[in-house]
Amino acid sequence: MAIAWLFSSQKKNVNWRLIRGALALQAAFALFIFKVPAGSRLFLGINSVVIAVLEAASSGSRFVFGRLALPPGSVSDVGEPSLGFFLAFQAFPTIIFFSALVSILYYVGVLPWLIRRFAALFTRLFNISGAESLCAASNMFVGVESALTVKPYLRDMTRSELCTVLTCGMATVASNVLALYVFTLQSQFPTIAGHLISASIIAAPSALIMSKLIVPESGVPVTLGRSVVPYYEREKSFFEAIINGANTGVRVVVGIVALLLAVLGLVALVDLGITSLGTCVNSFAGLQIDWSLRALMGAVFYPLTIVIGVPLEDAALISRIIGERLIVTEVASYQHLAAAIASGAIANPRSTVIATYALCGFAHFASLAIFIGGVSALVPERTAELSRVGFRALLAATLACLLTACIAGTFYTSGSILTIL
Repeated sequence: MAIAWLFSSQKKNVNWRLIRGALALQAAFALFIFKVPAGSRLFLGINSVVIAVLEAASSGSRFVFGRLALPPGSVSDVGEPSLGFFLAFQAFPTIIFFSALVSILYYVGVLPWLIRRFAALFTRLFNISGAESLCAASNMFVGVESALTVKPYLRDMTRSELCTVLTCGMATVASNVLALYVFTLQSQFPTIAGHLISASIIAAPSALIMSKLIVPESGVPVTLGRSVVPYYEREKSFFEAIINGANTGVRVVVGIVALLLAVLGLVALVDLGITSLGTCVNSFAGLQIDWSLRALMGAVFYPLTIVIGVPLEDAALISRIIGERLIVTEVASYQHLAAAIASGAIANPRSTVIATYALCGFAHFASLAIFIGGVSALVPERTAELSRVGFRALLAATLACLLTACIAGTFYTSGSILTIL
């Protein structure tokens, strides 16, 4: 939060009621989950439900892709062993399933009800506009489409509100993509689903804190202090909700694949140039420095990794994984985290938990382009303003993810009930 304040556009105009209220809300939730027996039982129950739903989701992919969809170590009904882990055939199909499930929950009114309740709570506790509260609440469940819930209010939003819209989008993850992370880490980290859902809840107040520290409110929002109803177009039938949700999932999968192909390829190209230049510098100066892009990002994030509570023996590795997310997206970072756990490279389980929370967000350059493009498509006249505030929002989202991890690290201690389960 101190770093966010240093980059603030108006250091004397901070909403301290928001800071106090959001921190208190996060601390109360984390205390309940990590320290209270009833909270831990709820946490484990949610984890079991998500894993069971994920198992059901894999039925369709196994029917379509056969052995390619079998997780490593499993055997099909006819005795065929798995061929190993394939991201495209095992993890991506779950996004389509969860997109359809989320669409159904929208259709029957469950998600709109939850979003309204959280939005009303944020508005009352934090003294912010109803529109940005609604956006923060909806981002706990959906992704870039959360901007649609505040579509009628985007045109008249202040600069600070627009920053909040972008920050909340990048500091959180959509529920359909969350399923991808669960699938990636489930075998190495059995309670991953519960932790990711916990991170999604803690992340919304974190995003509000960082956004309002970096771009404090200087105007008077139209919806200040009043609750607003989420705007969404309800499907005409149950099956239309399934069809539209599945089609949305397909678009998400295609978008992720396109991003991974383009971004990872470009990063490899840049990494090649940096490494070649670094090799020349090492030869000339007699140094032995790792000049890879991942190592450089790890060095930048190393102090922050220590601050959020990662033990020193794992800080170098975890800082690389957290730092690379800014460039290669959280999908690749979660895969690298899973590989590190599987290989035994992480010495302390606490490091795994904190890294899981720190990576739970779309805080990277590719996402910045997606969210600015998505929101500006709804209000083209605010494109210039969105572009100007974009990098501040990315900084706020990155710090918000770290704050989420910091909250988790504060309460996930040797005395935590979940530590011994």
